[in-house]
Amino acid sequence: MPGPDPHDDTSDDHEQFEKILLAQDRDAASVDTADVDDVTAQRLVSDLVDEDVVTPVPEDQVLVHEPSGTTFNSSTQLAVFHRGWTAGCDADAEGE
Repeated sequence: MPGPDPHDDTSDDHEQFEKILLAQDRDAASVDTADVDDVTAQRLVSDLVDEDVVTPVPEDQVLVHEPSGTTFNSSTQLAVFHRGWTAGCDADAEGE
C-alpha cells in the first residue's frame, strides 16, 4: 500500500497561515509616528508636563519621561517615544 500523496500534504499550510495572521496583528498594533510634527509634539509634551508624566529639567535642557526614566533633548523624540511606549503598555495589558 503506497504512502500518502505528497500533493495532499497540508501540514505546512497552517504554519504559513499563522505567520500571516501574526504579521497582520503586528501591523494593526503598530503606532504611526509619521504624523508627529513639531506643533503636535509641543502640544503632547505640554499635556504630559501638565499630567506630571514628563518633567522638564531647564538647567540641562532635557525632558524626563517619568514612567520610563528616559531623558530627551527633543520634544519630537519624546512625543514619538511616548506614543510607542503607551502602545507597548496597552499591548501588554491586552496580552494579560
